[in-house]
Amino acid sequence: MLEAFTPATPDLSLSELARRAGVSLPTAHRRAAELVAWGALERGADGRYRIGLRLWEVAALAPRGLGLRDVAMPFLEDLYEVTHENVQLAVREGLELVFVERIAGRHAVPVLTRVGGRFALHATGVGLVLLAHAPAEVQEQALAAPLHAYTPKTITDPDRLRELLAAVRRNGYAVSDGQVTLDALSVAAPIRGADGAVVAAVSLVVRADTAEPIALAPLVQAAARGISRMLAPRLDGR
Repeated sequence: MLEAFTPATPDLSLSELARRAGVSLPTAHRRAAELVAWGALERGADGRYRIGLRLWEVAALAPRGLGLRDVAMPFLEDLYEVTHENVQLAVREGLELVFVERIAGRHAVPVLTRVGGRFALHATGVGLVLLAHAPAEVQEQALAAPLHAYTPKTITDPDRLRELLAAVRRNGYAVSDGQVTLDALSVAAPIRGADGAVVAAVSLVVRADTAEPIALAPLVQAAARGISRMLAPRLDGR
């Protein structure tokens, strides 16, 4: 059933899914429900099915991923070559983020992330970007949940986080300074799809004591814009 989805048809109704998979509607309904429960498919508010982010976690075990990762890699590599710092690519799944790719700087600050790994949205640079551009109900659900303080600098007050998320939207990038580990600072920017919606985020993670966020932000934003330009045709089927 997963093969029924293509870049030109990234979301399908149940009847379309049944027809493309060559099965009856009851069979398609049962199999789709099983795939949704596992995370291989997601069912939107419109009732249509899409590939789920659980597959990113499985794909992370393969030598090469598809789609977003393939489009992003040249830009991630360019960002690494310019900075020799940690570069990360992430997407949101529910109230968490999933790291799709990362390039580790040889002499860069150690980071806690791994490809396919999940993390809370409220502390990392990529998480703040993804949360800032998530639907309002997702933001409120995230802020209403217990917010873990990874360090004394982690912002866990919902009102302060709302102010920070507004600043992220206003500035076009996020800065997370010592919120995950005290020695690390991340600068992240949004990646947009064909309809302008934020579909992912890219970040640099550097040593906090030598970081200059204002200087790093344009580099990260340039990478994000490049990925967005290349990604949009794939997402709208062109």
